[in-house]
This record gives sequence, structure tokens and C-alpha cells, in this order.
Amino acid sequence: MPDRRAIVNPVKGKKPPDTGPLAIMAATESDLRLLSRLADTPVVEQRKLYMSSLQVHADDRRRFTLAGPLVGAPYAAMIVEALGVWGVESILFVGWCGAISRHVKAGDIVVPDGAMVDEGTSGHYCDPSCRVTLPARHLLQQVRSALQHHGARFHDGAVWTTDAIFRETVEKVKHYQSRGALAVDMEQSAIFTVAEFREMAAAGILVVSDELSDYQWRPGFNTPAFKIARETACRAALSLANAWEEG
Repeated sequence: MPDRRAIVNPVKGKKPPDTGPLAIMAATESDLRLLSRLADTPVVEQRKLYMSSLQVHADDRRRFTLAGPLVGAPYAAMIVEALGVWGVESILFVGWCGAISRHVKAGDIVVPDGAMVDEGTSGHYCDPSCRVTLPARHLLQQVRSALQHHGARFHDGAVWTTDAIFRETVEKVKHYQSRGALAVDMEQSAIFTVAEFREMAAAGILVVSDELSDYQWRPGFNTPAFKIARETACRAALSLANAWEEG
């Protein structure tokens, strides 16, 4: 087996943040702001994290971190690595995705129970032949329960993670449709892979922002259903974070 020890490794630094055991990673700036606004726990620390922001929320019962925005598998991996070395044990990713199943529509919520690898980052953390990465089962169940608590209907199933948003070709979509993928995103498989490699737990909540299932692009970013689903996903994520320290 080749020597896979890294020369460059994540480091804590001189003044690492006290993150708490759970971090919510938001793919978009708008969802990061929404999470921060909806949180009823005060911000006790805020700093830059590469090109993103990190907020630590805490009171006498709980402590958790919000981090983002982030785009793409390599950058998502960097954020997971930084959070892990600071003591985060579990990652909940809140992102957007494009529907490729005809049963999934803009404004729906997808909870990935696996992510099909079509990005270049995962192969550096697992066997390069790895084709599907998985969430932590216990955290996946907690995500489902949090969404149900908020009355959300959601799709369970696999997603396809790609590096190239502008190369989602008809052939690619048909291929991943045939494998049962519900949607496409740019981060989820790498987050699962890096978290497992670093012995962390990870799960995700993806809000469907657009549709590609009929091989035409149908944006849904401005629909009321999409806006409602984003808020539901953020509220569910925060309720899980709140229960984490309390329970």
C-alpha cells in the first residue's frame, strides 16, 4: 500500500475557537445569514475561516458553530478539516441541489443517504475506486427526526456530487438517473468522505433550487416553495444543534 501520510496537515493555531461538538456548514451566504438570524443562542465568537465566516453560538446549555459559505468539494474539505482539528465531532451540511429525479421538484427537501462521487477530492481520502460515500447513520436519523418535528416532508435517497456545475450534460444526468440519484450538488460526497477519514460524523439537508430531470434547466430560486423549504431546513438544523447540548 502506498504511503498516504500528508506533508501538510490542519493545525489548531495559537488561539483556536471553542467550537462545541457540532458544526452546521452552510453552502450559501444567504443560508448562513438565515441560520444566524434564526438562532436563539448568542454569538460568543466570530472570525474568518479561509474565505468563509465562522460563528460560535453558546449559552449555559449548548455550544455549536456555524460556518460558510462554501462552494465545491475541495473547499468543503478544507472547512471540514479545519473544524475537525478544532474539536468538532459532527458536521451537518445545509446546501442546495438540482433535482434529477422526476419525482423531486424545486422547493423540496432531500436528505442524502449516500452521495455518488463525481468529484476529485474524495479519492484523496479513500480508495480512488470509491463511488459512493455515506453519512453517519445516527446523525442521519437525527436529521430526519428534526425535519419531521418541523412538519417537513422530504425525500430520502442518494445524490450525485460533481465538480463541474456547467458540465451537467444530458448523458451525465441520464447516467445518474439510472443509478437512482435524486439530485445533484457540489459538496456532499466530499463532506462525507473527509468526515469519515477524520473519524467525524456527517449528514446533510439539501434544498432543491432547480430542476434538470427532463434535460432542460428549470430554476426555482425565486419560488415561494424554495424560500419556505430553506427556512424549514435551517430551523431543523438549529433544533438539532439545540437538542445536541441539552440531551
